[in-house]
Amino acid sequence: MTKPKLPAVSPSETEVLRIVWHLRQATVQQVCDKLPAKRKIAYATVQTLLRRLEKKGYLRHRSKGKAHVFSAAVRSEDVIKRSVGDFLDRLFGGDPVPLMQYLAQHGRIGPDDIEKLRRLVEESKS
Repeated sequence: MTKPKLPAVSPSETEVLRIVWHLRQATVQQVCDKLPAKRKIAYATVQTLLRRLEKKGYLRHRSKGKAHVFSAAVRSEDVIKRSVGDFLDRLFGGDPVPLMQYLAQHGRIGPDDIEKLRRLVEESKS
């Protein structure tokens, strides 16, 4: 049985989702506290983002007193795998080589990274 495709998330939703994944469970205030200080996001905005993510199927919540405690409804690995796959398909026809070439040519991946990738490829062969 295939998993249902979840709706896309905005950059702000992704930022909040990553915090919940990192904390494993979080209240609105805990997410606010983990946002970078330079980000001036109101409590109500974070609350809205969390509710949107829940409505989209990425999060769930339980009540603890007056607070809602949010936790992941999907694994980060599953979302990353699908997102990267969609990105590769859309921009590179599913071929990862042009992406790696772009990253190398534009200084986003260096010799150490390439060596790590080489080791991963060798490990996957065994």
